[in-house]
Amino acid sequence: MGFGDIANKAKDALNSDKAEQITDTGLDKAAAAADKLTGGKYTEQIQKGRDAADEKIGNRGADGGQADSRP
Repeated sequence: MGFGDIANKAKDALNSDKAEQITDTGLDKAAAAADKLTGGKYTEQIQKGRDAADEKIGNRGADGGQADSRP
């Protein structure tokens, strides 16, 4: 198994539904913590940031991004 094969396996793992669930959970927890720290004053902005981050690191899940994963 060469380096290219290992890189492809890693890429496949990161694009899996399981990885999507893990990243969504982390983003949800971070957004909830930020919302709590700001007393709910910036909920909309925090959610927009959470969603933007999810677009960059997620694969939009098995449903193609149809489900709402907001906390």
